[in-house]
Amino acid sequence: MGKGGGCVPSKKKHPTSAEDAAGTSSTTAPIAADEETHATPTVTESSENAQSVAATLKVFIVFYSMYGHVEKLAKRMKKGVEGVEGVEAVLYRVPETLPDEVLEHMKAPPKAPEVPEIKAEELAVADAILFGFPTRYGCMAAQMKAFFDSTGQLWKEQTLVGKPAGFFVSTGTQGGGQETTAWTAITQLAHHGMLFVPIGYTFGDDMSKIDFIHGGSPYGAGVYAGDGTREPTEIELALAEHQGKYMAGVAKRLSQG
Repeated sequence: MGKGGGCVPSKKKHPTSAEDAAGTSSTTAPIAADEETHATPTVTESSENAQSVAATLKVFIVFYSMYGHVEKLAKRMKKGVEGVEGVEAVLYRVPETLPDEVLEHMKAPPKAPEVPEIKAEELAVADAILFGFPTRYGCMAAQMKAFFDSTGQLWKEQTLVGKPAGFFVSTGTQGGGQETTAWTAITQLAHHGMLFVPIGYTFGDDMSKIDFIHGGSPYGAGVYAGDGTREPTEIELALAEHQGKYMAGVAKRLSQG
């Protein structure tokens, strides 16, 4: 016996095999069967990426088309939007304001049933909006203006503030309003606090070519309808597709902060 009043072991005592199997110690309190335990979830980079991919952005393409020219641009624009990963395009038409007998007299074809009419309140869920319309004396057609006039509640609640938006147009002739139809429409966006997104000259060299006639301007895609029988050219359709892709990219960057 040493001076300390007891034997001092020369080596640390190892647990017995029974103790090792039980995995218990004298300092560990047992957990009652009815006691709640909460596991803290682990957030990994892969799970964050999965959530990001799952949250699809929506670009609304809202248009009025009497003879189908603007609608053809809209459908090609949809292709451009959906060429960007994580972004979906949704086509809508605004309500017609002319009676059927007037449309028949004007030889306007029937509206495509697969494109639904939009209600103003539906704009609230869009992440970006592209508005398309023909010109009437250098301004948007009355049908589109009537739709904008129906967005008063959204204006009151400031629902559309900060949403990016752009325009695409149809005119009868060169100098018939490809630019003025778009820039006079900017007032609608300004009063809602929306962000006007022009395409500038991002389409490349074809924007500047003058050896053939084509619609479109830095304000947005465009088509010349002539007397109504002229079809959109491939360059006009390609510009519409580019605008869709461009807007989808802008919406995606804005969503990422």
